[in-house]
Amino acid sequence: MRPIRLMLGGAILAGALAIAFQPARNAQAQESGPAGLRTPPPGPGGGVSPYVTIPPAPKRANPLSGLTPVTDDKLIHPADGEWLTWRRTYDDWGSSPLRQINRGNAANLRVAWSWSLPPGPNEMTPLVHDGVLFVFGYGDRVQALDAATGDLLWQYSRQLQSGQPSVKRNVALYGDRLYVPTSDAHMVALDIKTGRVAWDHMIGDSKDFNITGGPLAAKGKIMQGVGGRAPGGNFIVALDARTGEEAWRFHTIAQPGEPGGNSWNGLPLEKRNGASAWTAGSYDPDLNLAFFGVGQTYDTGPLLKPVNQPGVTNDGLYTDSTLAINPDTGKLVWYFQHVPNDQWDLDWVFERQLIPLPVNGTTRKLAVTSGKMAIYEGLDAATGKYGFSMDLGLQNVVSAIDPKTGAKTINPKTLPGDGETKLVCPHAGGSKNWLPGSYNGETKTLYVSLVESCMDLIPVKDGARPSLSSGVKWAVRPRLDSDGQYGRVEAIDLATRKVVWTQRQRIPITTGVLDTAGGLVFEGSMDRWFRARDDTNGKVLWQIRLNDVPNAAPISYMVNGRQYIAMTVGNGGAIPSTWWPLIPDIQNPPDRSAGLWVFELAR
Repeated sequence: MRPIRLMLGGAILAGALAIAFQPARNAQAQESGPAGLRTPPPGPGGGVSPYVTIPPAPKRANPLSGLTPVTDDKLIHPADGEWLTWRRTYDDWGSSPLRQINRGNAANLRVAWSWSLPPGPNEMTPLVHDGVLFVFGYGDRVQALDAATGDLLWQYSRQLQSGQPSVKRNVALYGDRLYVPTSDAHMVALDIKTGRVAWDHMIGDSKDFNITGGPLAAKGKIMQGVGGRAPGGNFIVALDARTGEEAWRFHTIAQPGEPGGNSWNGLPLEKRNGASAWTAGSYDPDLNLAFFGVGQTYDTGPLLKPVNQPGVTNDGLYTDSTLAINPDTGKLVWYFQHVPNDQWDLDWVFERQLIPLPVNGTTRKLAVTSGKMAIYEGLDAATGKYGFSMDLGLQNVVSAIDPKTGAKTINPKTLPGDGETKLVCPHAGGSKNWLPGSYNGETKTLYVSLVESCMDLIPVKDGARPSLSSGVKWAVRPRLDSDGQYGRVEAIDLATRKVVWTQRQRIPITTGVLDTAGGLVFEGSMDRWFRARDDTNGKVLWQIRLNDVPNAAPISYMVNGRQYIAMTVGNGGAIPSTWWPLIPDIQNPPDRSAGLWVFELAR
C-alpha cells in the first residue's frame, strides 16, 4: 500500500500526515514535510530493474484486521493481557494480573524485539489492544506496531502548527480511535486501524498552554488537563469522543465570585496562574467520578504574605488539590487541598489510585495519592472526607498533620522570603514525582520509586532570574543524613500503613513501577539498568542495560499466549536532567536515542 496523504478540500487535513503500511512492506517510507510524502530514493543500488517483478512477500497475519472497538465495558473490565489505559485500569493500580513470567523464571528473560523511536526525551507508556501496540515518539509521531514482532503497521506524523515538541506520558483508546494530545495543544483522534485523522480539535494556544500528561477517556468524553503560566490559570477540558466538540471546561484556579475565589490573596483573575493538571486522571464508574490532581502556582511571590483582608486567604485554590469531577457535566463534586499556598514547587498532581482500604475499622474506597513530599494520603472517593496520611520520612516542610482533618502544620524554617537560604527536603524534583506506583490488590501492597534529595532555596541578587517569584532559586543537594544512596524502591502495606521493604541504591530511579501477579516488580534507573525484583523483598532477580535512560512506566501484556514486558527509553526529560549533578560520573549516551524494548522468556 502506498503512503496515503489525507486530504480535506484539497488541503492536508490539519497539517498532519498519516502513513498506512502492510507489514514489512514500505516500512521505510518517510514523510518529506508539508508538501507531501515520498518513497526513499533508490540509493546506490539503483532500485529495482524495470525488467523484473519482485516476488510477493510471504503472507502473514496482520493484527490490524482483528482490532475491535475499545468499549466502556472493556475499559472497566480489561482482559488480563491488555494494557488499555495509562495505568491499565481506570483505578490507576498499574499492576498486571499476568503470571507466566514469575520469580522462578525471571532470570530467563531476554529481548523479544526492540524498536527505535524518534530521538529525544520519551516518557510514554505504550498501550496494547488485540495484539497492536501504540506508542508516541518525540516530535509528535505516533506508531502502531505488531505487539508480538515489533513490525510497523501504520504511522502518523504531525506537522506542528506552532511551538516546540514536548514529551507526552500517555495516549488514550476509546471506541475505534486513538486519542493523541499534541505539542501545539490540540487533541487528535486517529482511526486505530489506519492512523487516519478522524478529527482535530484545538484545546488552547500553545503560546500559553502545554500538554505533557495524556487524556482520560470515559463516558463518551476525552478529558485532558493542560499546563502553563497563562494569566487566569489552567483547566481540564472534555471533548466529545465522536465529534471532538468541547463538552465542558473546568478551571483549576478558583474564579472570583465562585467558591474558593477569595483564596488568592486578593489577586484579580489575570494575576493568577499555574494550577496545572499535567497527569492523566483516574475514573470510578460506580461513582461516575473522574479524579484529577492539580499542581502549584508558578508565581509564588504574591501569595507569600497574607494581605489580611476580611474573608481573603492565600491558600490558592485549587493548587495542590485532588478534584472529583462529574464527567457528564464537568461539575466539581468535591475537592481536597493537600497543602495550601505551596511555596516550594512541591506538586500534588500525580496519579489518584482508587483503592478499598480500612479506615477506623471500616473499609472504604479511597482516592490514594502522594505529592512530591512523599506523604501518601487517602480520601473517601465518594465524598472527599479525609482518611489517612502516611509520611515516608523524606521531607522537612510539614511538621505535623491533623489526624482528623489532614490539615498540615508548616515548618517555618522552610519558608522563603526573609533573605536567608533555606534547606528544604525534598528538592523540587520530588521524592515522589509523576512516575507512577503500582498497587497489588491481593497483598494490599503499593510499590513506589523514590529519590532521596533536598534543595537549598537561595535568595537571588543583582536581577538574577529566580526559580520562584518569591525571589529564590533552588539548587539540588543530598540530605543532611545522606550516605550517597539516592535511588529508592519501597513496598508499602496500605492496609496497615507500614513499610514492608526498602531497597536503596546510589543511582536515582527514573521510571514508574510495575508489579505483576508473577511476584515481580519492574523498574529502571538513570544508569540505564532495567530490573526485575522479587516483590516480597525487593531483591534483584534479573537486569539488563538499555541503550538509553528509561524514564516512563513499564507495562506487561500477552499476545498469542506469550507474556511480554515493555519499557520505553529516551533521556532528556525533567527527572533525569534534575538528578545528574548528584551522580556526575554516570555518562549516558550524548546522542539521545529513544526506543522501545520488549522482553519475553527464552523460548
